[in-house]
Amino acid sequence: MAPKRSSRQQPAAVCPCGLAETYEQCCGRLHRGEAAASTAETLMRSRYSAFVRRDEPYLLRTWHPRTRPARVDLDPGMRWTGLEILATTDGSAFHTTGTVTFRASFRGGSLHERSRFERVGGAWVYLDGEFLD
Repeated sequence: MAPKRSSRQQPAAVCPCGLAETYEQCCGRLHRGEAAASTAETLMRSRYSAFVRRDEPYLLRTWHPRTRPARVDLDPGMRWTGLEILATTDGSAFHTTGTVTFRASFRGGSLHERSRFERVGGAWVYLDGEFLD
């Protein structure tokens, strides 16, 4: 009789956005185009995860056409370490605009920004941001 093989599986990784779900169940669905962000905060979290995972197509797809750059230059040496949502204004299913103030930490520092979001064709997109601190 052959020895039994271990059926242990690696636990699924928690989503980089900070919510207590796996990446596949959380931001991964948005990145793959299987779902759309229902709020400005959800879009902010998914964009942070896209920076962590270096998903340039998703970042460009969720950027307002009026302010979208031709490309996003992602630094391969950048190591994002956490996201903290500090405040939100509007940005729900009942709004057409919203803001999210956040602190995104990286090895060696952090980025503090108030981002503005708008709905375009019913979908939330990143418009622009104001650096704070």
